Amino acid sequence: MDGAFLAACSARLVEVCHRRGLHAMGGMAAQIPVKGDAAATEAAFATLRAATLRAVSAGHDGTCVAHPDLVPVAMAVFDAHRPRAHQIRQPRQPVRVDADALLKPHSGKVTEAGLRGNASVAIEYLAAWLSGRGAVPIHNLMEDAATAEVARSQIWQWIRHGVDVDLKDGGTRRMDADWLAELVQQEIETILARLGTTGFHRGHYASAARIFQDVACADILPDFITTPAYAVLNALD
Repeated sequence: MDGAFLAACSARLVEVCHRRGLHAMGGMAAQIPVKGDAAATEAAFATLRAATLRAVSAGHDGTCVAHPDLVPVAMAVFDAHRPRAHQIRQPRQPVRVDADALLKPHSGKVTEAGLRGNASVAIEYLAAWLSGRGAVPIHNLMEDAATAEVARSQIWQWIRHGVDVDLKDGGTRRMDADWLAELVQQEIETILARLGTTGFHRGHYASAARIFQDVACADILPDFITTPAYAVLNALD
């Protein structure tokens, strides 16, 4: 939430909610404990603490977490930095958020790791969705349909605008539909190696990969990735 647009959105949310006597709630923290990995779990808790501290400092009155074990972690931050039950009447320095701040685009780079991560999480989530699950732990984060929507929308934009992607080897490559097809095939091969043929087909990964690729490469961005997925889901019943 420290990017220009996100910080402005957060400040505006707090200002409007408190002016109307409402609690301002931060977004859900997707971190979850990692079974059998104490170091990864502590890293997740540290990320949550930092995010919760940003929320409290911005004036939020509460937050949402994806796992019960994270409740005491987040509460400890609120208890330490928010002396009252909420901050609705807490005196704050006025923050003026204008239209320019809310429309300012992000200036970060597009990386190969981010691109591959988007493809992976979108396919993994869609496969789980086709299997009847809504909230799914993926890469040690609790994900839902919004994650797949963001992932495919970002890639659609990158393809449409021919974004230069920073590669792991230090070079760059122009994003296009052919490259996405390569990445999807590599992701399919990775999943096949992990689950085997039976697990791959039972998990609906081929359908998930096809839906994701079709939506990300469409001429017009579909409103929702779950719309074409419903046709596949209905055919499975």
